[in-house]
Amino acid sequence: MSKTRLDPNCWDGYKKAGTKMKGGVKVNNCVKVESIEEGEMCESCAKTMLEDIRDGVITSDINEAEYRGRKVKLNKPMRGDVKKFKVYVKDPKTGNVKKVNFGHGGTSAKKAGQKTMRIRKSNPKARKSFRARHKCDQKKDKTTAGYWSCKKW
Repeated sequence: MSKTRLDPNCWDGYKKAGTKMKGGVKVNNCVKVESIEEGEMCESCAKTMLEDIRDGVITSDINEAEYRGRKVKLNKPMRGDVKKFKVYVKDPKTGNVKKVNFGHGGTSAKKAGQKTMRIRKSNPKARKSFRARHKCDQKKDKTTAGYWSCKKW
């Protein structure tokens, strides 16, 4: 027969969450009370984080957004449906999520019987020529196909 030692209260900062056996004795299972729920942030932490964002220490780069009713990853190029590649970006002027298609033809070109062009970025001469021809050092706007095409190279 096991002994029972059930104290009426737990320590400060702890709450009762059932009972457990400890060394053959049944005792209260006291667990630490989380003052901050998961997903929440303490006030001082939030202020510090906002200051860091304002000062540029942390860039507020959100990875997911909603585009036409579905969740999409931002700034991550993927295989496209209309062109060879597509990427979802947040337009800084409007604040809306925008889909940018880039690359040659893709599936639409295959259906039309055209050849799709390969990216020969492993060839240094082809890479240099492409970057010079498209003026990749001047492409800064993430909402344009040219920026993403140059970034692939």
